[in-house]
Amino acid sequence: MRRSPARPKPGRSGMSERSTQSVYEERGFGKRQGIGVSPALIVVDFIHGFTDPDSPLHCDCDEALAATATLLEVFRGSGAPVVFTTVEFDEAGRDAARLFIAKTPAMEALTPGSHWTRIDARVAPREGEPVVPKLFPSAFFGTPLPSLLAADGCDTVIVAGASTSGCVRATAVDALQHGYRVMVAPETVADRAAGAHEATLTDIDGKYGDVVALEEMLGLLAELSGDAGPES
Repeated sequence: MRRSPARPKPGRSGMSERSTQSVYEERGFGKRQGIGVSPALIVVDFIHGFTDPDSPLHCDCDEALAATATLLEVFRGSGAPVVFTTVEFDEAGRDAARLFIAKTPAMEALTPGSHWTRIDARVAPREGEPVVPKLFPSAFFGTPLPSLLAADGCDTVIVAGASTSGCVRATAVDALQHGYRVMVAPETVADRAAGAHEATLTDIDGKYGDVVALEEMLGLLAELSGDAGPES
């Protein structure tokens, strides 16, 4: 019989107790990419499976949903592209993602057309805004998202959604690897555990993109659209 691998014991393997932020700053991590001239907003998995308190997959999303709704208003007002994602597994999808599901069996409830895979009404897509289904954490992996962004001539990806340490992080990393500037407003992302949420935001800001307050992000978007300050 195959035995499950033993779980590692807690510990830091001799690593320094200094804060991640101080180490990153000392070693030159966390420089700014800046916003480009053609941003897109990717709203990752704000589905009932993650926003509904009755779901075992629930994240603490209420504040992030409200902040994302504000960001959506700005994007819609400027006509900049918005893309939503959902997670859903039909029979073939469950087979393809079986090792991912094995880590979190509750995801088997995310079946096509179910309540759990529908996007929360507080950030509901409007007509013409694409909803991209996916099987894995990244919004880029095995989806038409790269083609959608290329067709719109985007150079910057702003990521909102849930969970911060899972699908948001994976999408941010893949966006960078596809050649996009990456931005995340911490107010617009949510997770199940505060430690994972905070650590991920620190890591994204240190290595993959710019984590900036929502107010600053809105100001940058206003400048791009000519609503405030000099045109870029």
